[in-house]
Amino acid sequence: MARTVKQKIRLGTLFLFFLLLLSGGICIYHLVRLKNDAKEILKDNYVSLNYCHSMQRHLDSVPIKQVQSFSQFDSVLKLQELNITEPGESEATARIRKSFNLYRSGDKSLATIQNIRSGIQRILALNMSAIEIKNNKAGNTADRALTYISFLAAIIFLVGFTFTFNFPSVLTAPINSLTEAIQQISKKNYTHRIHLDRKDEFGQMANAFNEMADRLEYFENSNLNKIIFEKTRAEAVINSLKEASIGIDKNNIILFANDQALQLLGIPAKDIIGKPVDEISKRNDLLRFLLEEKGNVPFKIVVDNRENYFTKEIMDITQDGSSSKVVVLRNITSFKELDVAKTNFIATISHELKTPLASSDFSLKLLEDERIGQLSTEQKELLQNLKQDNQRMLRILSELLNMAQVEAGKIQLDISEVGPSSIADNAVNAVLNTAKEKNITIQKDYRENLGKVRADAEKTGWVLNNFLTNAIKHSSNDSTIRVAIGKSGSYIEFSVLDQGPGIPSEYLLKVFERFFKVPGSKASGTGLGLAISKEFIEAEGGQIWVKSEIGSGSIFGFSLPVG
Repeated sequence: MARTVKQKIRLGTLFLFFLLLLSGGICIYHLVRLKNDAKEILKDNYVSLNYCHSMQRHLDSVPIKQVQSFSQFDSVLKLQELNITEPGESEATARIRKSFNLYRSGDKSLATIQNIRSGIQRILALNMSAIEIKNNKAGNTADRALTYISFLAAIIFLVGFTFTFNFPSVLTAPINSLTEAIQQISKKNYTHRIHLDRKDEFGQMANAFNEMADRLEYFENSNLNKIIFEKTRAEAVINSLKEASIGIDKNNIILFANDQALQLLGIPAKDIIGKPVDEISKRNDLLRFLLEEKGNVPFKIVVDNRENYFTKEIMDITQDGSSSKVVVLRNITSFKELDVAKTNFIATISHELKTPLASSDFSLKLLEDERIGQLSTEQKELLQNLKQDNQRMLRILSELLNMAQVEAGKIQLDISEVGPSSIADNAVNAVLNTAKEKNITIQKDYRENLGKVRADAEKTGWVLNNFLTNAIKHSSNDSTIRVAIGKSGSYIEFSVLDQGPGIPSEYLLKVFERFFKVPGSKASGTGLGLAISKEFIEAEGGQIWVKSEIGSGSIFGFSLPVG
């Protein structure tokens, strides 16, 4: 192998040497041509000589053919005026022109003719002298260049000859060492090293190879069995997970899918592991849904003719600048069943408790009637406390029944076109007595010509009543609450503004969640009112919102479609 490489290098070097000689020969050939063609460079001088000889002939023929000779002389003189190349030639040509113009005007004196002839002779002398100088200079240059090139060709020949026999061994020795080392590595002899005491590229190559062999030896002796063991253990852990899990790498290739995921997808492992996600999702609706759906809403999958409910969580894993992800499906079927049971239980208990509480409320009202009998001050106070507790229980049961309807998806709406002001007035009238207890003023700010609103009057009034009740609870004595109705595009907006302590910004998105209470709030309640209000308004096709700042009060509002 080494001998073949050396032969190829020698052939390449000889070919390079041949090209150098050929190039030198071509240069010599062109330089010889340069010397032979030097006269071409002096073309303008020869043209001036021809013009001078022609002017002499035409000047001699003036006595014979005056008009024709003058015309021809003038034409040649014009050409000469355009071909001035040597110092002094311009002045001689100008003297000829001046004397010729006098001669043509009628001055036939001998002095005029002599001036013309002396000018022509001057131009002839200038160009002849220039031709001789330039020709000698070109010849000297060519001879000198030929000498230089011959000398360079001799040096190139000596260098090339030396290079041909000495350079191949410089290349083949390290190449042979590298070839032998690669063969040893291919035989898993990771202890083999290249020993080159050189500082050039071959020395760098030997160091890099030795470093690679060190690493291979290290991994061979210490990590291979560990890697296989860890891989097996990782696969066992993934398959032991209760949640269905699917791993996808940065190139959208499916890395793993545990048994639970394979069962839900209905695809065997060999048909999904290591395959592109796009390819699998085209023929699997569930995988496509999991990748396209951005929300975290529970969804239903039928497995073995049984409805199962799942939530999806996508975990992004970033390592070494690349991002992979794991899709986890959590089975919440048992929680869903418990939630349904809870909703049914709350609905049943609330309904069963509401009847005796309503009856006791009626009995308390009878006790307040003086026709039944006179009550002492202490008895009246106890009766009032019982009545308040009874009303609070009825309100709680009403909220629980509404929440049960919401959770069961059985909200019954009676949508009709209603006057916005009538809904607001009914809600305001219902809380006037409560507001008077704290000397709170309720202001109405209704825009004119609002038209009708498409809504369930009872449930919309319930929402407004809830807003007003909360506003009264959180407002201080002698404050003001404003109820406003306006129009925004194709929606009617209702809002309640209070002068309470306000709500911290971090809790604004949570106030409509079930059972949520702002930390530190002293007001009593179940934490269900705003959650039920949100469900009622959204069921009517509207939107609910809140704006608040600490120390500036709160604005609760909602919008419903115009009728």
